[in-house]
Amino acid sequence: MKHVNNCIVFNITTTKTNLGNLPKFQTDLIEQCKANNRKAQLKLYEKYCDGMFCVVMRFLRNSDDAEDVLQESFIKAFQKINQYKGEVTFGAWLKKIVVNKSIDFLKAKRNIHVPLEENLLHVVEDDNWQIDVGITIDEVRSVIETLSENYKYVLMLFLIEGYDHSEIAQILHIPETTCRTRLMRGKSYLKEKLIKNKYETRARS
Repeated sequence: MKHVNNCIVFNITTTKTNLGNLPKFQTDLIEQCKANNRKAQLKLYEKYCDGMFCVVMRFLRNSDDAEDVLQESFIKAFQKINQYKGEVTFGAWLKKIVVNKSIDFLKAKRNIHVPLEENLLHVVEDDNWQIDVGITIDEVRSVIETLSENYKYVLMLFLIEGYDHSEIAQILHIPETTCRTRLMRGKSYLKEKLIKNKYETRARS
């Protein structure tokens, strides 16, 4: 996130890499994990567990559930580690598994049903993601939490986690057009609530 012209702008970047560009110790560690080396798996777990726990907590907000989802995520990661080819950093590859597991957990818990008509809507792209500099990232996250799941997950994945439309569509198992629709609508709801909260806060002060 960066400040531009007195506004907060969410800066989305994707880091590409390959195994040849990784530090040798990390490459060796990953190769040992591919050989099902338990000690290497533990080292990799210890390296990433704290950061990935924070990712899960941004979705679940419950430490007990977050720990369960984190364990399931690492189990899946070690089961599929042979699929890691180094196109992105290992942390980014692992994070996608963690995010998928977190959302799967919430979907199973809340039995979310998606309206089919969303797929038929025409979307006009709007890249204006500027928000008043007086509004903090914590306020943004707090308001996102109040939105329905259809919009909340897309906004979190785009604004907070930094995924693009195609990645979000893959994670949520929805068409990319649906992703863009929810993002556009969610952004509108988010801005409305942030503005409303801002005026209510001023009125009370």
